[in-house]
Amino acid sequence: MPSQMEKENQFPPQSPELRLVAWEVTRQCNLSCLHCRASAEFGPYPDELSTAEGLRLLDQIREVGQPVVILTGGEPLLHSNIFELARYGHSMGLRMVMAVNGTLLNIEKAQKLKESGIQRISISMDGASAESHDFFRQVRGAFKGILKGIEAARAVDLEFQINTTVTRYNLHELPLIQEKVIELGAAAHHIFMLVPTGRGRSLTDQTISAEEYEKTLTWLVKQKEEIPLSIKATCAPHYYRILREIARKEGKEITFKSHGLDAVTRGCLGGVGFCFVSHVGLVQPCGYLEINSGNIRKQTFREIWESSPIFLVLRDQTQYSGKCGYCEYFRVCGGCRARAFEATGNFLDEEPFCTYQPKK
Repeated sequence: MPSQMEKENQFPPQSPELRLVAWEVTRQCNLSCLHCRASAEFGPYPDELSTAEGLRLLDQIREVGQPVVILTGGEPLLHSNIFELARYGHSMGLRMVMAVNGTLLNIEKAQKLKESGIQRISISMDGASAESHDFFRQVRGAFKGILKGIEAARAVDLEFQINTTVTRYNLHELPLIQEKVIELGAAAHHIFMLVPTGRGRSLTDQTISAEEYEKTLTWLVKQKEEIPLSIKATCAPHYYRILREIARKEGKEITFKSHGLDAVTRGCLGGVGFCFVSHVGLVQPCGYLEINSGNIRKQTFREIWESSPIFLVLRDQTQYSGKCGYCEYFRVCGGCRARAFEATGNFLDEEPFCTYQPKK
């Protein structure tokens, strides 16, 4: 009988299930956050996908599967036809969610989002107080704005999660932020480890160390059993290795939620179960890994998903260099490809912020 590890490593290299698509419906934004991967500003940005092109993209995504589709930005509420796009995707059976910064959300918009089929919104909280959050977001009143946005979502019973990007600025505040997340009634708390792209490159000195990553992710794993909401780590693929290590050490059965909005599947899904579509139709493994893998104005989404050379190489462990190339946890972790690319210029290199030494 194959072991649990062997089962996890039996992963098809070609055309795996499409689980998530993040679509940057617009790059326009009313904030100028320090860590923004898109370096988004108010705009306008030329040559963004038209509404008709967006509807066609949703058609093509549905032909491939029924993934969660994240309408993101910039700030998606600045898109003039955002409710039409959400409604259309929902009508086809796609699981539509939206990433907003919260400052533009009121009861009227929250109700429209719910009626258009948005199953959940995500709102970022990067500090436990107005002082720390507003500094990170570079806009005075941003913290007050997200609290009003959350209040609007709660008023119409629109499910929301809180996203937090971890840096040296707020690492010490994580427990306080989590307390606030619980107090506000969020469905989930998703923790993002900083990837220094876009404006985030100016925060290189604020990236926590590999040892701090390990300690923080271990703390998160243990929090899963202690707090009444879902926790998930993003852009921190070794979290999924730590989950398994702790479960085995404690003699617990390894059971993870594999479906839904908080599914615990694999660490780096870029090009494997997830892809990103930019505001001008470029397809990338993820929003942080700015490597052109196709263009929906020139190819169908299916053609890109199934045959992009970038995606195919990302699905083949033998193409990886460094310890990721022979790590026994590769299929459940994969290492952050964007972080490797920013550190070395090679997106197939080993994860630079992982302390684990493979046993092979």
